[in-house]
Amino acid sequence: MKFGFFGGANSKRGGHNADSSDYQRVIDITTEADRLGYHSIFMVEHHFTGIGQVSATLNMLSYLAAKTKRIRLGTAVVVLPWHNPVLVAEQAATLDLLSGGRLDFGVGKGYRDLEFHGFAIPKEEAQERYEESLSVILKAFTSDERFSHRGKYWQFDDILVEPPTVQRPHPPIWIAAGSDDSIRAVARSGYSVMFDQFSGIARTKERLDIWKDECAKAGRNYNPMEVTVARGIFITRTQEEYEAAVKTRRDGVAKFVSNFGNLPGQEGKTPKGAQLQPQSYSDQVFADETGALIGTPDQIVEQLKVLHGIGFEYVILTMPQKVETVRIFAEEIMPRIESFAMAAE
Repeated sequence: MKFGFFGGANSKRGGHNADSSDYQRVIDITTEADRLGYHSIFMVEHHFTGIGQVSATLNMLSYLAAKTKRIRLGTAVVVLPWHNPVLVAEQAATLDLLSGGRLDFGVGKGYRDLEFHGFAIPKEEAQERYEESLSVILKAFTSDERFSHRGKYWQFDDILVEPPTVQRPHPPIWIAAGSDDSIRAVARSGYSVMFDQFSGIARTKERLDIWKDECAKAGRNYNPMEVTVARGIFITRTQEEYEAAVKTRRDGVAKFVSNFGNLPGQEGKTPKGAQLQPQSYSDQVFADETGALIGTPDQIVEQLKVLHGIGFEYVILTMPQKVETVRIFAEEIMPRIESFAMAAE
């Protein structure tokens, strides 16, 4: 199995100087993950949150590219409706060039009402904007000749996007998908898919089964490295620590729904501002602790064996608060999973 990390940094307002300490945490985690042989890091993009979530994802990854040697650098995701697609293509290609071909280009259409409101873009336009932007970006990545584009939202005349990407014909495209229909669409597209960190084992298995079935229908071989699932990670040593970790996760999901109104793949199910109690989620799939890896290293090994048995060989862990978690996972869990996976083959 391969492992990576997923998340971002925060920098809250207040005081005379911006607080960069959480950005430093992410830098430290990434450089240590690179040293320890993790496969990737995927960085989120969000805007107008009030909690300082990272917004300039490609900028952040470019900095991390200079601090690392091997780890792949992913976007999770660039929300295409917010951006000029040609400028995104140029920035992404520059990152791929500077990193020696380590970019994994994750894209999406967005789901947070706060962001659509902030950018004054009707949410009803999201799918069209996303599709048009992705088509322009792919053309920009692959065309060695000048081209023009006349679309509903974007127009470009006689352009040649530079620099070229190192990875040909373009960096791997990753698309986040939660609903059954979106999973099927990504499978047919030929791109890779990312599953979120909220759903429990039962729903996660359903999603992978849908993916495999649609790949087969499309004549596409199942490649486990073209599918990744995000999982929260809480390494505990005592029962008290375990109970605290479960509460932290439940409270975090409830706060997420309260702040942003929905979860990825569950748009419209819960009104923004709902003060959810973890024990009374309307959709119990999100109260399921099997949506995260929680417990001692021994327990987490068993949880990962379940994911491996379902068919997952690539897991991205939510960004921990401490670098020590990165080390413990690499030293006490990864070697045992590697041995198990080899024996299973």
